Amino acid sequence: MNQSKVMRAFLEDTLLSLMLYSCFSSAVSSLYSSSCQLQEQFHLNRMHKTGDVIIGGLFAINSFTDDLDLTFTSKPQLPPCYGFDVLGFRQAQTMAFAIDEINKKSSLLPNVTLGYSLYDNCFQLGIGFRAALTLVSGQEEQVTLEENCVGTPPVLGIVGDTTSSNSIAISAVLGLYKVALVSYYATCSCLTDRQKFPSFFRTIPSDAFQVNAMIQILKHFGWTWAGLIISDDDYGFHAARSFHSDLGPAGGGCLAYTEILPWGDDPAELRRIVDVMRKSTARVVIVFAYKGHMINLMEEVVRQNVTGLQWIASEGWSAAAVLQTPHFMPYLGGTLGIAIRRGEIPGLRDFLLQTHPDLHHNNTDGNSMVNEFWEHTFKCRFAPPPAGWVEAGGELCTGQEVIENVKNELVDVSNLRPEYNVYKAVYALAYALDEMLQCEPGRGPFSNNTCAHLQRLEPWQLVYYLEKVNFTTTFGDQVSFDENGDALPIYDIMNWVWLADGRTKVQRVGEVKRSAFKGEELTLDEDKIFWNFESKHPPLSVCSESCPPGTRMARKKGEPECCFDCVPCSEGKISNTTDSMECTSCPEDFWSSPQRDHCVPKKTEFLSYHEPLGICLTTTSLLGTFICIVVLGIFIHHHSTPIVRANNSELSFLLLVSLKLCFLCSLLFIGRPKLWTCQLRHAAFGISFVLCVSCILVKTMVVLAVFRASKPGGESSLKWFGAVQQRGTVLVLTSVQAAICTVWLVSASPVPHKNTQYHSDKIVYECAVGSTVGFAVLLGYIGLLAFLSCLLAFLARNLPDSFNEAKLITFSMLIFCAVWVAFVPAYINSPGKYADAVEVFAILASSFGLLVALFGPKCYIILLRPERNTKKAIMGRGSTK
Repeated sequence: MNQSKVMRAFLEDTLLSLMLYSCFSSAVSSLYSSSCQLQEQFHLNRMHKTGDVIIGGLFAINSFTDDLDLTFTSKPQLPPCYGFDVLGFRQAQTMAFAIDEINKKSSLLPNVTLGYSLYDNCFQLGIGFRAALTLVSGQEEQVTLEENCVGTPPVLGIVGDTTSSNSIAISAVLGLYKVALVSYYATCSCLTDRQKFPSFFRTIPSDAFQVNAMIQILKHFGWTWAGLIISDDDYGFHAARSFHSDLGPAGGGCLAYTEILPWGDDPAELRRIVDVMRKSTARVVIVFAYKGHMINLMEEVVRQNVTGLQWIASEGWSAAAVLQTPHFMPYLGGTLGIAIRRGEIPGLRDFLLQTHPDLHHNNTDGNSMVNEFWEHTFKCRFAPPPAGWVEAGGELCTGQEVIENVKNELVDVSNLRPEYNVYKAVYALAYALDEMLQCEPGRGPFSNNTCAHLQRLEPWQLVYYLEKVNFTTTFGDQVSFDENGDALPIYDIMNWVWLADGRTKVQRVGEVKRSAFKGEELTLDEDKIFWNFESKHPPLSVCSESCPPGTRMARKKGEPECCFDCVPCSEGKISNTTDSMECTSCPEDFWSSPQRDHCVPKKTEFLSYHEPLGICLTTTSLLGTFICIVVLGIFIHHHSTPIVRANNSELSFLLLVSLKLCFLCSLLFIGRPKLWTCQLRHAAFGISFVLCVSCILVKTMVVLAVFRASKPGGESSLKWFGAVQQRGTVLVLTSVQAAICTVWLVSASPVPHKNTQYHSDKIVYECAVGSTVGFAVLLGYIGLLAFLSCLLAFLARNLPDSFNEAKLITFSMLIFCAVWVAFVPAYINSPGKYADAVEVFAILASSFGLLVALFGPKCYIILLRPERNTKKAIMGRGSTK
């Protein structure tokens, strides 16, 4: 039956039942009628027992009905029911047993006898709806009413219905009158809506919890890519909604596909669904359907030979024996199923053994279910005495044969699951009724602190107490209802084992439950699980492999959320967990490892004494210092020679000392920068070079003064360039640079700095100049003195002297200026340690230029041409020119 037929049948039954229910409603709303006439009486399969208070029940005793042709030109008839379901009958008998057991207890409902009226719904909404309205309206053709509607209604509450669709329709109507409906099998999560279903309760967990249990199983085994197949009804649609809202990266995965099993099990649609399963990469398939749908689906799976799948079964087919056959088990072996909690009901087996029509009290109307059970199961019909029980073939059935057959068909109580929920539902109603009847007058929960009375019980009063029920079964399970009418959920996890000899066993391998204190708990005994794969291990069912540490997940555009690429973390970022969504940046002084899975300290870079460049510069600096010492020694040794005396020996000695300091100050630029080296390096460099250049400047000025003194009237100029004046000038010029350095160090001192701008993965140690202005003034002052020296030397280059030192000074200053002019752009554009190397090179180059240009020719004459180191040679050469 498709959904349109279901809706049509529901509307037909609703309209018809409104007439039937007029008795019940008019008794509540009208004070002017003295009687109520039953408009219609349905003849349904039932089982009845009288009592002070009657509890109704709806069970699926017959499995099938024939569709009727609804023309609406004549009164619709009830469709015939057939296909007797022994399990449904056992559930009805369990309710009868629970009521019989309660009546025998003195501690529960003393002095009150419970009765029952149980109806068969034939698994059909229309029949179930008729049965429910028959329960609440009663079967009396005419009811005489008192002015205040005194009297107990036909039933105080109903145990049922079997399916979610039936329960939705029935509870929607019964909720208007606050008649309690306690279902033992309806799992649709939509029934938790208290606005629509204010009087609905259930002892089976909702689909929302069942879906959550399945998601926990998926997460437990790392299955992030699963297929979902649902039945075309409320049971399936609401489950799919829960899956799509709960299953995702946060929930553990996503769905590869969602397929809907049609009501009519259309062969073409089934072929398409199985084809999708065959082509999908998902190895886990969740099926939310009933066993009837699964039989048709599995036939197509076998036909297309789709193997290698891990099935997860909803409670609708997780215990279906009809699927546990050699025909299906090669495909369904290893199935993990969510099953209703198995319980134990002491005494039920003995009660079931007594289930047979009484030969002396033939109550065929009140117990038509029992008669049908015997006729269906044992092919016997009840005939009036003395014929007794007669087989279809005409032979008599002995009592012993009947009892043996009952043992095989009905009394297997080793796997009580729906029956256990029926048992808890009956006891929940009984405990609520007991609590209601124990109310003390004047302290009741109703208006004016009144209590309910046995002679005037109303269904809505029972609902109040049902919401507060809390008891423990003999099996040890706590039963109570939350604000949505749901009991504390618990499910068994079942595994389908395919034994080597071809037999099948369904074993319990765990449970999932929710407690008030610990929340949801999944317990699995993995050693007991049978896996229907060659590896004998859980399969891998993922859309994308897990991203290892060092990578992050990047979702694939246009594909489900659990399909992603693993993108390596960028430089400087890491991920140290599997399936990381983002890469995290390393701290400032750390960098990512080559695997990008942890941070390592950054490499440090500075001009070191241990690297080739640092060694070369250090060696050159020491070589220049050594040469200065050698030259100084030569000059001291030959201080009395004319060439040394003619070139102002005192300034020459001071110049050699300053050049030696220039060579040594370059060593301050090599090695890890420290505060004292940063502060000292530029000060030492600036003062040493100003001392050097000021000596050259004074020497040049002395040369010009001597030339002027050689002319008539120029003798007076020499008094300004005596030894004291020369020393004073050098000291003053050097003091100016010292003052510049002092102001710079005090106002904005250079400090060590960790620079990460040049290289992200390295820390470049350098000295931050502190004040660019101070550094520029220092260099500018040196440049000014050098320019003046060069200018004066250039003017004095052609003076008539046999050994004119002005030429050497001019050449040395040109080298000096060229080096430092080239230094500025090179220094600015050199990163990190290379800036220090450029500055050291400039210091060494300019120092060597001065040393060689000024002292090279003199040392040549002193050491190699001593004949030219005489006063006569110097003066003579000058006169020849």
